[in-house]
Order: sequence, then structure tokens, then C-alpha cells
Amino acid sequence: MDHWQYLIVLGACLLITAPLEFLGAGVYRQPVRLLLSVGPVAAVFVMWDAIAIAGQVWSYNPRYISGVDVGFSIPLEELLFFIVIPICGLLTYSAVSTILGALRGRR
Repeated sequence: MDHWQYLIVLGACLLITAPLEFLGAGVYRQPVRLLLSVGPVAAVFVMWDAIAIAGQVWSYNPRYISGVDVGFSIPLEELLFFIVIPICGLLTYSAVSTILGALRGRR
């Protein structure tokens, strides 16, 4: 079970924030916009990770990851982290913006 912990946490983050899609402008309903916002930042951080791993600045405990590398010794979970967490942030931001906008409209 330990090998799945990182993936389980990422899945839980997606599951918890999924209903927010219906409260906001629709993060998943705008895939090009989503890709343009998450893609460049994820690319920079993946490169940063690759450099840090190669320089032995940090590593990942094999006990808590699946063992699947996406290249340059980067675990699958780490790549997914740079995609999943920003998506969860965008979902939250969109929902909160919509709710605050509606509350301001009531005044």
C-alpha cells in the first residue's frame, strides 16, 4: 500500500476539488486554456526537478512511489503533482471567484 500513497493523495485532491467544476467558469470545460496555464509552469518545474535529481539535491523514497519513471529519474507521481495540484488550485480559484461575485451581486 505504501507504494501508492503519493498517487492516492493526488487522486484524493482531484476527487475533492472535482465538484468545484460546477461552481465556477469550468476549468475542465476550457481545455486549451487549462493547457496554456498549467503546461508551461509544469514544464519549468519538471526541468527543475530533473536538474535537482541529477545534482543529487533531492531524491524520492522508493517506499512511497510506484517506481514508474517518466525519464531523468523523475517519478510518475512527481510529474502528476505538477499537473494535478495546479488544476486543483484553478478549480478552487474559479469557484471562489464565482461565489464571491455572486455575493457581491446581492449587495
